[in-house]
Amino acid sequence: MKPTYRIAILAMSAIGCAVPGVARAQPSSESAAARCAALSRLQLADTTIESAVLVPAKPAEQTIAGEVSGYPGFCRVVARVRSEPGSDIGVELWLPAQRWAGVFHGNGSGGFGGTFALGYSGMVEGLRRGFATATTDTGTAPATPLEGDVLIGQPAKWRDWGRRSTHVMTTTGKALTRAFYGKEPRRSYYTGCSTGGQMGLIEALYYPRDYDGILVGAPVIDRTWGHAAVLWDYAAANRQPGRLLSEAKLKLLNQAAIATCWRQGYALAGDRFIMDPMRCQFDPQVLQCTGGASDTCLSEGEVATARAFYSGPTDRNGKPGFFGWLPGSEMPDTFGWSFLQNQANAQPAFGSLFKWVFGANWDWKRFDFGRDMPTVDARLDAIVNDATRGSLEDYAKRGGKLLVFHGLADTLVPTEQSVDFFERQAAQVGGAAKLSESARLFMAPGMMHCGGGTGPDAFNSTLGIPPRPPSDDPQHDMFSALIAWVGGEAPERITATRFAGEGSGKIAMQRPLCPWPQTAVYRGVGSTDAASSFRCEAPPKP
Repeated sequence: MKPTYRIAILAMSAIGCAVPGVARAQPSSESAAARCAALSRLQLADTTIESAVLVPAKPAEQTIAGEVSGYPGFCRVVARVRSEPGSDIGVELWLPAQRWAGVFHGNGSGGFGGTFALGYSGMVEGLRRGFATATTDTGTAPATPLEGDVLIGQPAKWRDWGRRSTHVMTTTGKALTRAFYGKEPRRSYYTGCSTGGQMGLIEALYYPRDYDGILVGAPVIDRTWGHAAVLWDYAAANRQPGRLLSEAKLKLLNQAAIATCWRQGYALAGDRFIMDPMRCQFDPQVLQCTGGASDTCLSEGEVATARAFYSGPTDRNGKPGFFGWLPGSEMPDTFGWSFLQNQANAQPAFGSLFKWVFGANWDWKRFDFGRDMPTVDARLDAIVNDATRGSLEDYAKRGGKLLVFHGLADTLVPTEQSVDFFERQAAQVGGAAKLSESARLFMAPGMMHCGGGTGPDAFNSTLGIPPRPPSDDPQHDMFSALIAWVGGEAPERITATRFAGEGSGKIAMQRPLCPWPQTAVYRGVGSTDAASSFRCEAPPKP
């Protein structure tokens, strides 16, 4: 399962999570227990403190299966903030009982939110570093990450999800942190991916004083059209019979795309992914059957489906209206092309957003993009698309640092959307070089949505994918790189790791991730599995 939606088993109520101690003096556990209990009586505007409980430390244990990691004691606080009728934002905060590093750390959610659990993997990492660490249910409970039908007719909850919940989590979390420790945090960081990525961008664009550093992955920027792209794919594969792409056909497409991009110079021999798919040209018609149906070729209908996935939504004349998926993203995966075209409830993933506009009886089969998307945007654009507007200028002026990463094989949030965002921001501040002083984008070849895929995806400790040890190394871990950048050391490259097997710890490959618009280029000598065999270069001018 992908990191964005992983229910963070290691972190459920912090039981069983791996959190080494940090060497900073703090008050005793007895005073921490009293201060934690006192938080339940704290008075904050529009806020109810539902619980404040000290979770005692648990030492690591040796078992027959090996070492089971322990965790330090912390104060676990759950609060609800209701600032207008219909609004109900949940906030969960973990406060280290000892050795607080003086840092507040906010975490994002995923999909339609509705649960704290999507923030737990980031909170585990924050607690490991000695940070006071928080997350939010985005105000959408009882929605689930993949299902938002319960939000029909609840515009206050749309506003919570679209912008308000992250700022509320931050202000509430900082107030509780200040009450517990008796002083303000000296630094504040935010981390999140997918919907959590959008939440982080909105913080930078509209609440520039909330965080000193923001790390986001695969950010949803144009929310309405992002959902439309998923609907477009589902319709392409399901409106007519014979257009679904089997797992065998997806593998065939993937192999052909890699081979084509290799011949064009955008992939390396032996790789199972494409280094630079945005410049590669691939038409699935090269696989169209010339004889009978076979797993070694695509039918005319299957070619049409693949073309629709690559193009993204178009108008009746074939003019692109949004972004599609890049060559190399065809892999069968948890949130890959199979997920986009096959849904157990016979409706497109994340289709609830359209029900908010058209009602519970909305039928995807009657949706017309040219006719209906203007209605969707008129109803929801001002509520859920704030990341398509605004400028990073104020965030840059106050010294804030923004790191964005995006997988080049993502099939839930188009990679090119992040490039478009950076190009727009660069134009506003005077060019890419000026923007790079405060914001940098790193694209990860072969990585799917927030992680997974066939490329090296271990470089962000907050997503539950531990990078090459130690995870505090800013050369290998993006969260550590963000912290170092806030301290004055800008990241010039991040080394991403692919391990030989889950939990094996054996490195199969490492590649450098380069700050946009640079890409990693093979030096021509040395192993392609070694990061040292690559350099970061700006692309040639057209």
